[in-house]
Amino acid sequence: MEKPVTRGRPREFCPDQALAAALRVFWTKGYEGASLTDLTDGMGITRPSLYAAFGNKESLFRQALDLYEREKLAYLGEAMKEPTARAMAEYLLRGAIETATGGDTRGCMGVIASVACQSVEPSIRDDVNGRAETAKKLIVDRIQRAIDAGEFTVPAQAEAIARYLMAIMQGISVQAQAGATRAELTQVADSALAAWPSI
Repeated sequence: MEKPVTRGRPREFCPDQALAAALRVFWTKGYEGASLTDLTDGMGITRPSLYAAFGNKESLFRQALDLYEREKLAYLGEAMKEPTARAMAEYLLRGAIETATGGDTRGCMGVIASVACQSVEPSIRDDVNGRAETAKKLIVDRIQRAIDAGEFTVPAQAEAIARYLMAIMQGISVQAQAGATRAELTQVADSALAAWPSI
């Protein structure tokens, strides 16, 4: 019996490592700024291998965002488990600082993507904006529960507080990209928490 014919050579790279490398390239250069050459060089693979394993650049970017959410934004889900809205806010701000300063890339991939992707094709822009909206809804819902539970002694709007928190988190990312230290960003977080409505 004849052996089945195999096409091409087996992959000589680890897809998980290659995707992590692609994430670093996108994180550093943004979607439009990352050329296919940047990506293949960073991933250590050829263009045919990239297409075979990940599809086109858009598909690779979406997979990189998925990886980013799994690995770098897990703190968002954990923050929702905190017993009070203020504790949730503190967890989010500390997580934003860690994400923005904790590795060889600075800033937040989500912020970089949301800013850089407003001028790209609608499918990418809508995906990035949709992810941000999902994160915001989690925060709004958690704050609304806190309001309903009587945690705030002053009038409070969940949507406004969520936008305030996200603006600070995005500001932390932007300042980290500009070179702000973890200590400096911690001062930003502490100042924001000092202004938190009384509980």
